[in-house]
Amino acid sequence: MLWGLGQALLEANYMDPSRGRWVASGLGDYLVPVNADAPEVEIELVEVEDKIVNPLGVKGVGEVGQVGAAAAIANAIHHATGRRIRKLPITIEDLL
Repeated sequence: MLWGLGQALLEANYMDPSRGRWVASGLGDYLVPVNADAPEVEIELVEVEDKIVNPLGVKGVGEVGQVGAAAAIANAIHHATGRRIRKLPITIEDLL
């Protein structure tokens, strides 16, 4: 979920036209969300055994929470402001 939040609102890297380089040249300069940026999230897992996937019958859930997060945030912004933003990350300049 944090990955989707970052995709929707924070993660961007721009080219500095005066230097011809990326503004965030390393991971230390790249803005990503941390746990303090996220609301409290309640996660519910539904156990389904699937022996076709692998012998243990388990599946990973790593990227599943990221898929719809940016779209949900964009829809919430549209609902609140009436502006439909079609690029990520959504910045305050997009809303002005």
